[in-house]
Amino acid sequence: MNLEPVFSELLVSSLRKWSERKVDECILSIPVPVSQIDPFTTLPLIAEKHQFRFLWDLSPGLCISAGGLCQSLDLSGPKRFENAQMFSDEIFTRLIDTSPSPEFSASRILFSFSFFDQIKNNEKSLDDKFSLQAVLPRWQLTSKDGLTWLRLNSVAQNPTDVREAIERLWSIREKINKSPTNFDPDSKENFLVDDSSNDWESQYRDALAKGIELINTGSLDKLVLATRQLLFLRKPLDPLKLLARLRIQQTNSCRFLWQKNTYESFFGASPERLISLNQNNLLIDALAGTAKKDDDGKELLASPKDLREHHFVVNSIVQQLLRNGIKASHQSQPKLMTQGHLIHLHTLIRAYVKDKLPLVLVEALHPTPAVAGLPLAKSLSWLRALEPFDRQTYASPIGWIDKNQNSEFRVAIRYGHVRGKELKLFAGAGLVQGSTVEEEMQEVALKFEVLRNQLNLDKINYSNDQ
Repeated sequence: MNLEPVFSELLVSSLRKWSERKVDECILSIPVPVSQIDPFTTLPLIAEKHQFRFLWDLSPGLCISAGGLCQSLDLSGPKRFENAQMFSDEIFTRLIDTSPSPEFSASRILFSFSFFDQIKNNEKSLDDKFSLQAVLPRWQLTSKDGLTWLRLNSVAQNPTDVREAIERLWSIREKINKSPTNFDPDSKENFLVDDSSNDWESQYRDALAKGIELINTGSLDKLVLATRQLLFLRKPLDPLKLLARLRIQQTNSCRFLWQKNTYESFFGASPERLISLNQNNLLIDALAGTAKKDDDGKELLASPKDLREHHFVVNSIVQQLLRNGIKASHQSQPKLMTQGHLIHLHTLIRAYVKDKLPLVLVEALHPTPAVAGLPLAKSLSWLRALEPFDRQTYASPIGWIDKNQNSEFRVAIRYGHVRGKELKLFAGAGLVQGSTVEEEMQEVALKFEVLRNQLNLDKINYSNDQ
């Protein structure tokens, strides 16, 4: 096999790094630049449909696609964040970078947590029974500021493993460099729906009434009740085509995909950073309060009910950081954030963090009152009682940690879950003093309508009409 000089050099440096390893079973992380290309469109080249796939799309900023498994961890239980951090530390101890690369292209471990640390028994399946999934992907393609780097992570036990890894990298690099660069994300394809269930409406109305009663009697200060709508698709859909639409329609969000296999995946477009940690600088989004359908945001900014809900979230995050020895700063009044057709109240919280591991922060902050309630423990108990389903990964942390302990985790909202031909859309509303059943029903119906429209799911063909 005739390798270009750059790959011959890469082979030599990789063999040298491997020979200097401090552990027997090391993980080589081999980076190479590739032609300027969109990792979003190139994901099928680095992972087949039956393999693990991941997408983190902040384009025109950072965009990451990843595929295949090099190392992974699945588990449940109350110590999941602690175990996830231990897994991350252990993997990065074994990982050897074979050559320099830009910081944005650093190797990353990917994480998906469920909302609760245990899944309800009636919701368990082979693919969603874990409350933590952590993956060091085999392939990682990262793009930022017009540069794109491909990375292969591979366990190497002998020199033959090293050579084979370089050859695999060469082959995939050639495919990427020869792949077409044109891509029309505004696809006109319709995702046909055979049937849709509106059962959520009556169940959710009853849950809202009970939740508002708990608020008005002083048992809770805030409660965020979620519901889900079930759609039955005419054929299995490709989540990438849905996310392509969201890239156009949710420009201020982070589009994400977690696909464990070809049968099941979840995806969304989250505007809400749970944490973003970069060289000790911490950013957090407090996002709570949603404008009504015909409100351009003026009523929202003047709404005592929505401002009360928002300040609950901001104050809770700030206090939780203080309990962890972190002093944060933020503006006194929220601003408006537009997400497609939805308008929210938003406050950016900043802090300088030293000697704090990312998953310690994630554990301290999840779940925020924006997706759970206050007081937290009582709210979580009521969510279990009032929501007739398990949230699974809805409103949960999803994100990554790189080898330098930089990280970003988003709250998995604007969310859909696909299993075969079944698509579940999730949405929720925050209850505080002044909430009414009808207004919260309208807010959630609006969120479902916006998501269906964005995904071209608005024209429903009912099977019993055919």
